[in-house]
Amino acid sequence: MAFWFLLLLGSLTYLMMQHSVARATRTPVWLLWLVLMTPAFILTAWTLIYGIKQTPPSALILWISAGCLLLYWLLFNWGRQLPVNPQNQGESNNNPPTETAPVRPIDLAEESQLRNCFPWSVYYVQNIEYRPQAVICRGQLRTMASAAYQQIKTNIESQFGDRFLVIFQEGINDKPFFVLVPNPQAAKQNNQRDSENITQPVLALLLLVATLFTTTFVGLRIAGFQVTQLESDFTLFFQGLPYALGLMSILGTHELGHYLTARFYKIRSTLPYFIPVPFFLGTFGAFIKIRSPMPHRKALFDVSIAGPLAGFIVTIPLLLWGLAHSQVVALPEKTGMLNPNALNPQYSILFALLSKLALGSELTVKSALDLHPVAVAGFLGLIVTALNLMPVGQLDGGHIVHAMFGQRTAVVIGQISRLLLLMLSFIREEFLFWAIILLFVPLIDEPALNDVTELDNKRDFLGLMSMALLLLIVLPLPQFLANLLHI
Repeated sequence: MAFWFLLLLGSLTYLMMQHSVARATRTPVWLLWLVLMTPAFILTAWTLIYGIKQTPPSALILWISAGCLLLYWLLFNWGRQLPVNPQNQGESNNNPPTETAPVRPIDLAEESQLRNCFPWSVYYVQNIEYRPQAVICRGQLRTMASAAYQQIKTNIESQFGDRFLVIFQEGINDKPFFVLVPNPQAAKQNNQRDSENITQPVLALLLLVATLFTTTFVGLRIAGFQVTQLESDFTLFFQGLPYALGLMSILGTHELGHYLTARFYKIRSTLPYFIPVPFFLGTFGAFIKIRSPMPHRKALFDVSIAGPLAGFIVTIPLLLWGLAHSQVVALPEKTGMLNPNALNPQYSILFALLSKLALGSELTVKSALDLHPVAVAGFLGLIVTALNLMPVGQLDGGHIVHAMFGQRTAVVIGQISRLLLLMLSFIREEFLFWAIILLFVPLIDEPALNDVTELDNKRDFLGLMSMALLLLIVLPLPQFLANLLHI
């Protein structure tokens, strides 16, 4: 089990670093990966040598983790300071770099056209800065942010067509500014859409079938059957379907929530893609890829929260049904969070409340749960919901706090959340895996085109409720509540 856990953690870590960190530093990804995986390697080696009954000293874990994080930060920033010359990559260092003139998005003759797009009564332009791939227009906002963005965007489109993406952001001094970024996809969108209309459904269907097979295979073992029994009776394979259909329903509904909400706002996105694996849970989850920017923070919020909310709505009835068909067993001396044969319901406030609701007086203080395969899928659905609601960077929760509080505040919230979860992992070691994953999630996500206009009170309230749901799933059941419920 330790080998598969380490393989899963290492694979996910490397893929996430290759996707995000590789573009931000010149330090080799394998070196950064090795530094961050060192605590996991040491903990795995300790477990193999001393067994799970003898836990390593907390001070050892703390010093190793802190040292690796410091070394990672030093290597990452050292790589950012190295000179990058895209044209001479792979050439000898003896060749002097060739200086190239910066790309100017607009010429001098078009500057007057650009200034005319900003009426003084809407947004008074005071300064225009030219960057290699952007034009930054700073000035004074004189009307409502939403109305200003819509009018300026319309004016720029009438003058320059779809040549630019118009972004409206908050500055350091809380003064909003406009950014015009060349739209490289403008001429390619029609061809891309034609090819995507053909390949997306086929690929999504193939991955769906493959994941149904792998999750059914894993579900067979969760149901208590051995793979060797299939040789004599292949119909036993279908005993894994309850787990497979339950888990895929939760994951698929989660991604469909994102997909349908994106379609509502006319945001281009792929169909939901499942990731099949023949071990662990049978899948690494599902995802969709957003192919066009979010128009405003309202759309960012709605698309982000729709996935966890839809998945959670499906999770609750499946989990209640599965818990009602689960077996109550004696609570062992040592239980694990991922031990479905003897799961302590007090690991989570929400899970404990649902367990008591489904089993009633059968559940006592000295009880653990031997979960039905559908309950295993529902419990994993809670974990998926909680992980996605973490208010960090490019996770759904990170997008939610970005939409609620703005990008700069969301970065601060994300960093605090990382540190709190890391501290919690020293108290409850099962959160160490989560804490390590969050270290590789970039804190900064892409801004919405109109990243200034704030949300309404209803969405702010819904966002706070989603954070409350996260705490209900993550935090253990308090003792006073356990005594009240006789759990």
